[in-house]
Amino acid sequence: MHKVLQCCLCICAGLLMACDSSEPEVGEAVASFKNYQETGDLDALREHGYIRLLAPRFDDPAGLPRDGIPASQYQVQAEAFVESLGLQPRWVYADNFDELGALLNAGDADIIVTNYSVTKSRQKTLAFSTPINAVQEKLVLPASRSGQTLAEMESLVISVPQGSAYQETAEKLAKRHSHVQIEVLDGNLSDEDLVQSVESGELASTIIDSNMLDILLTEGGEVVAGPVVNRKRRIAWAVRPSSEQLLAEINQYITSERVTSSLAQPVTRDWEAIRKNSVLRVITSNNPASYFMWRGELMGFDYDLIKNFAKQHKLRLSVVVRDTPSAMFSALQAGEGDVIAASMTVTPEREKAGWLFSERYLDINEQLIGPAGQGSFTSLDQLAGKTVAVNPETAYYDTLKALQKGGLNFTIEAVEGASTEMLIDAVASGEYALTMADSHLAAMEATYRDDIEVLYQFEPAKQIAWGLRQEQRGLRKALNSYIRKHYRGLFYNVTYNRYFKEKKTIRTHQEYRVEAGRDISPYDELVKTESLKYGLDWRLITSQMYQESHFNPKARSFAGAQGLLQVMPRTGRQFGYSNLTKPENGVGAGLAYMDWLEQRFPARLDLAEKLYFTLAAYNAGHGHVEDARRLAQRIGKDPDKWFGHTESAMLLLAKPQYARQARYGYVRGAEPVKYVRQIKNRYLGYVAVLDPAQGEPAVSQ
Repeated sequence: MHKVLQCCLCICAGLLMACDSSEPEVGEAVASFKNYQETGDLDALREHGYIRLLAPRFDDPAGLPRDGIPASQYQVQAEAFVESLGLQPRWVYADNFDELGALLNAGDADIIVTNYSVTKSRQKTLAFSTPINAVQEKLVLPASRSGQTLAEMESLVISVPQGSAYQETAEKLAKRHSHVQIEVLDGNLSDEDLVQSVESGELASTIIDSNMLDILLTEGGEVVAGPVVNRKRRIAWAVRPSSEQLLAEINQYITSERVTSSLAQPVTRDWEAIRKNSVLRVITSNNPASYFMWRGELMGFDYDLIKNFAKQHKLRLSVVVRDTPSAMFSALQAGEGDVIAASMTVTPEREKAGWLFSERYLDINEQLIGPAGQGSFTSLDQLAGKTVAVNPETAYYDTLKALQKGGLNFTIEAVEGASTEMLIDAVASGEYALTMADSHLAAMEATYRDDIEVLYQFEPAKQIAWGLRQEQRGLRKALNSYIRKHYRGLFYNVTYNRYFKEKKTIRTHQEYRVEAGRDISPYDELVKTESLKYGLDWRLITSQMYQESHFNPKARSFAGAQGLLQVMPRTGRQFGYSNLTKPENGVGAGLAYMDWLEQRFPARLDLAEKLYFTLAAYNAGHGHVEDARRLAQRIGKDPDKWFGHTESAMLLLAKPQYARQARYGYVRGAEPVKYVRQIKNRYLGYVAVLDPAQGEPAVSQ
């Protein structure tokens, strides 16, 4: 049996666990699906009733998809194609990118669906569809070599992964240029791994697809994009050479759907053009209310609503992320997107500026936020003599200016580029005295923290709506129709409650008293068995389990994470686990995810440091931890150490001046810092009590 069938076709695990009866989402492996081997063409596939779609596990970049179509959208297209044939899609995941072709030809899957380049070597064993996209390949170089042409470089070593499309390009360059040498790298290296290796100096240069560089490179960073070395690399789906019927159907579908082989240029368009293109381009902002990534999941109140609107009209979403209202309106005006969905307040100033808005889909009140314990204001007169910090681009600034104009004497501190979340953090830490937030954002923050409170609520209520250009009357009509039908309906209410009203799952208030000879939790034996598979100390995982769920297997987070180790359902399915509230499934999925994260960090790291980094990534995401490691190096800290070094940089990533320069943007840095510290200290306490000869009292870092 292939290795991948042992370690990543975990869908067969459904034979050993309860099946999740919910309808599978896009890209999900179904735990109850038992895979088989089939090398026949479309007629043979019809007998099974399925088409198996093959992709690398965790196919998307770790950060938020920006301009262009991410791999997840390829998955949407592939599922729609399979369903157009009257068959059911089933996903199969491989741990290594270079195994895809072999698995396909062995009959373990039917179509490769990912950011898969067409190369001469792959064409020897695979048949490719009509291109679904086209990208350029560029050299990636240290910033010190920025601006040089290939001819101006006296010597150049290009390092590329073995068997990759980049290797083919590098070999062509070496034939044309005598000063170019190639280093072929072993192992399954991601684009992010290659960029980081150039950044650290381990590699002199490499080659990366241009669409990935938009995500992986930061302005002013130590690595830059160099000359274009392949102007048109085709991206396509792949099938077995014998699957001629299937390939013909794929090509017809792609052509009919007008999937272009290059990125679309900015264009201003209305509803009919959007429907014809089948893609709705949404402009939004990365924040917990609108659009964010949580353990690999894209979510947010605004995102979920506009995604539901798109789904009802059979449109795919393409997300354009901009950080400020002015940047979002500029992108809309330039035709980079079709609609703004970012908790945008309708104000007279914005309407006077010529912007069109849909009907409201949310009523909110602006609120004055201060540190906990200060006491509510009975009147705005109490604002006199105080200072309120807000972003001057927000509607809050207009509200405060109107109060000043009305004669109230207080100070507005304009904080350029700061999000509401950043300013609330700053108020809680004492950096600013007061700030403002919309009521739904304040309610969300209240589920995370108890160090702030609402001091005053402004009246009357204001409206949140989707933003449009004046000429987009057709799109506005479609959006308004959706709002009238669904506002305060079942989907709307469930979505709203999920983000703004649902309290943290009820936790056990009684602290578990740990004593020698007594179980730490009801699940000690289960954790011991599962931890042994990955070489982890079960007491560390038990400490993490308490942090995540307080030993409550039914725990659910506001974002949808479930079980003892709070794993997202889709993440669990990609490791072959469903029904995560079942203890063995929740623990198994959490440990599998921990192991996957641990392997993302350099092998050279000390064992303890690697555990700290892995825990931080479990809480905040691998991309944010790597951002913190890069920042630690820039500020003179050790990026290979957590306490006192990388954790310090993680805290800085909550500040605008650092978040703007980070590859993955803003992160609530205090959360992973607290998370790692508390798990580590509790773990030391467990060791000290359960094994006094080995342990010592836990000490706060």
